[in-house]
This record gives sequence, C-alpha cells and structure tokens, in this order.
Amino acid sequence: MKSISRIPLSCCVLSTLILGSFSVSAHAEEKIALLTSWYAQAEQGGYYQALATGIYKRYGLDVSIQSGGPQINGMQLLLSKRADVIIGYDLQLLESVQRGFQAKAIAAPFQFDPQGLLTHASVTSLDGLKDKTILVSSSGQSTWWPWLKARYQLSDSQVRPYTFNIQPFVADDNVAQQAYVSSEVFQAQKAGVKSNFFLFSEHGYPPYGGILITRPDLINTRKEAMAKFVRASMEGWVSYLQNPAPGNALIKKDNPKMTDDLLAWGVQQINEHHLIDGGDATTQGWGTMTEARWQKTRDFMVNAKLLNADTDWKQAYTTEFTEHMQVKP
Repeated sequence: MKSISRIPLSCCVLSTLILGSFSVSAHAEEKIALLTSWYAQAEQGGYYQALATGIYKRYGLDVSIQSGGPQINGMQLLLSKRADVIIGYDLQLLESVQRGFQAKAIAAPFQFDPQGLLTHASVTSLDGLKDKTILVSSSGQSTWWPWLKARYQLSDSQVRPYTFNIQPFVADDNVAQQAYVSSEVFQAQKAGVKSNFFLFSEHGYPPYGGILITRPDLINTRKEAMAKFVRASMEGWVSYLQNPAPGNALIKKDNPKMTDDLLAWGVQQINEHHLIDGGDATTQGWGTMTEARWQKTRDFMVNAKLLNADTDWKQAYTTEFTEHMQVKP
C-alpha cells in the first residue's frame, strides 16, 4: 500500500537538528522486530502508521510488527531475542527488574494508561463499588487492582475473573469490569447498556500506558537504530492522530475482526483523554519519561507490596532517547 507521509515541518526540522549524524540510510535497512501487547488496534496505530507511510523506511529501518495477545509473554520473547522491542507496562517492567531481568524502557508513547473501570449507570463514582462484583483479569490483579482496592477500601472477595468478554457485565447490573476506554466502553455502547467509565489515571493511578521496552545490550550495540526507532515511532503517532487511514488499513490487515467504527472510536478517545499528548508530553514532547513519574509508580508498588523497597528502580528506564527529542504536532 502506498501512502504519503504527513509529518509536520517542525518534526522534520527537529529531526535534522537533533539526530545530527543520523543518516537516513541508503545502505541496508536495519531490522527491528516490534512485538505489541495485544491484537492490532488503535492503541498501536502510531507504529502501523510509521510502517504504512514509510516513516520507518525514511529512517533506514526495516520494522516488522507482531501482534501480542493474552497467551503471549512479551517479556519472555524480548529476553530470548525473538523481539527487539516490546510494548509493555511499567509495573511489569519494574517487577522484571526486581527479578534481575535485563530490560529497559526507552519511551512512553502513552502518558496515561487507557485502563479504567466500566460500571452500570447506577454507579456514579468509584466510591460506589463496595457492594459490586468486579471482573479483573489475571494481569489486572497484580497491577491496577491493588491500587483500586486500597484507594476505595474494596475487598478481594468482590473479584471474579475477567475473560475479555463483556456479556457477564451486560447481563448483570451488579457487575463492574475492567475496560479500555478505546475498546470495551465502545462494546457496551453498541450493546445498548447505559454505563459509566472511570479512567484510572484521572483518579490518581500513576503508571504510563504502553511503553517501549528493549534490552540493554541493544541499547549499547544499536544505539543509533534505537534512537531512530523511537523518533520514527513518535512521528508515526503524530501522523496517525492527524490522518489515521494509512495505519488503520494495516491494522485491519493484521486484525480482520477490527472495524472502522471501533478504530474511529479509539482515535477519538486517545485524543479526548490526551493519552499521548498530555502530561509531561505537553511541554517535553511525545514519548517523554521523567524520573518523578517513574518514582510515583515505584512508590505505589512498594506501598502495595508489589515491589521490594530496595529494588534499583532507576535501572528500569533511560531517558536518553526522549529527553531532547521534542516530537510534537
């Protein structure tokens, strides 16, 4: 599929100034294997856009995108060198660092996690959950659930497994469930359920959303390629949120079950909640990470007994690829 890249002039100028010695290679393109965290959807739109519009190619990169899913262990594939970069989450990365795994975040495209709680319309705040059954996935039980439970004095006895099927929620007014603002919320509306959605980040949940994670050995041996990949990916996000059609075509190719209306909803929610351009990204550029933000996540995990206090949490990330990048629309 051919498509014209729509990258703002400011991005191109900054690319020239900051990348400096980076040559947009006429030599063999460097291969980078990206593993996402889920089936192809709007939350990965920037990467598909960078592929579809030739942004990666312009930076001398040959990027392949492999979809994740509930049965795929991204960290395992990264550590076994079957992926060069994965989309993951800071809580899981910090836990991996505690266990001695060699992995490091290089950018945070999503400044806020799209995760939240979907409730029936009778629940008007997160304070109204004490008598509700709450559907939580296995990964959610070691990430956002400890935060929600402590903040709103909830109980583990309220939890039932979430199997990524909204029918139990649709059928029972007493059920609340985890949800992505860009996915299950849309499904509930399509099912005609009057519902409310509470985005955890808007209630104090500190982690980033999907972060880009690689291995320290790749940072050391392929630093220029990693820097190009981060910049090209963020330029892909700028392009995608301006005109998502090229990226969406590739998303639907990788995930035939994806629909145009769900993709449109996803893009709308990413924009409305400033998931990518909000927070520190407003002033420091898209994809940025800060020590203060990582420390908030570390402190939450320690308080929730998800992380040992003596874990060297600063080993979980590097800001070298984003601190001077300043990619913005």
